[in-house]
Amino acid sequence: MFTIEHDFDATVITLVDEGSPHLEEDVTIQAFDECVTIEQYDPRKDEVCKIILSNVQLRELAAALNLPEGVYRMRPRGEKG
Repeated sequence: MFTIEHDFDATVITLVDEGSPHLEEDVTIQAFDECVTIEQYDPRKDEVCKIILSNVQLRELAAALNLPEGVYRMRPRGEKG
């Protein structure tokens, strides 16, 4: 299950783990104009862990989810080489 909310300066997506008996903590993704943050509570440390991705890193992650093993470099459309 997931939710999507539009705040003033970000779109907030929350992923809720409804799967197996061993459930993970919710993941919150906030999309800003300049970056995307991913947060998840870590009960072992009793703190929220945060990852910040640039928009380029986010595009590369999205592409990587659909590619086989290997090393890749994204190029702007129309660029050859």
